[in-house]
Amino acid sequence: MDSLKKNVLITGTTSGIGYALAKQFAAKGYGLVLVSRNNDKLKEQKKELEKNHNVVVHVIMKDLCAENAAEEIYQELQNIDMPIHILVNNAGFNECGEFISTSIKKEVEMIQLHTITLTQLTKLFLPSMINSGEGHVLNVGSTGSYAPFPINAVYAASKAYVLSFSLALRTELKRKNVNITTLTPGATKTLFAEKAHMSNTILFSYFVMSPDKVAKKAINGMFKNKAIVIPGLYNKLLVLSMKIVPYAILQKISPLFYKETNK
Repeated sequence: MDSLKKNVLITGTTSGIGYALAKQFAAKGYGLVLVSRNNDKLKEQKKELEKNHNVVVHVIMKDLCAENAAEEIYQELQNIDMPIHILVNNAGFNECGEFISTSIKKEVEMIQLHTITLTQLTKLFLPSMINSGEGHVLNVGSTGSYAPFPINAVYAASKAYVLSFSLALRTELKRKNVNITTLTPGATKTLFAEKAHMSNTILFSYFVMSPDKVAKKAINGMFKNKAIVIPGLYNKLLVLSMKIVPYAILQKISPLFYKETNK
């Protein structure tokens, strides 16, 4: 897809993988729509990206956990006649811990963000891609998409939805020249772990990738029309093991990832 006059909508861009994706798409000449609830950071990113890459950047301050967020984003872009050629559903967070002890408010917001808002945005922006005969949707799942994870039950379940939904939709759109790619990263050096109080766990102490590397592999894989992008050898081996190791063993091993380390 030629970047000339093409626009990318990315959710959750104020840090981490989302920010890395924004910079790399801008470097390729794509116009950007950045969506986050932190207005100050959005303004800073707009100024930086427009200055460094000479591209148009439109920012939308929106709480993506809100029920009407997707429709409001779509209507705003319709009003300014800014078509979207690539949709990146990146926004996400985690509420980690034993289910009996975690916040149901945060978990409901997580389900809304990872499943409902993602589905709504995809539903709204797909028709124009189909009508134009080209487009990409990049949905961000997780290595947790591939198996149930005790101590992270709701997060893993919501990311399993992302993978299942994306693969099914990819098949439906196979002959419409619109590609659906799922990025399933493992531990990445972002604010994600800190916000989920997971920074000192085994999972985020070893084999942690930089967001720039994850973003580069995601974009390359998307433009190659890959169904799934698993960045990093360790993550590929982890996913492979989850596919072949019996769940009776996995359920004993997986909680170990969330134990704290002295590293």
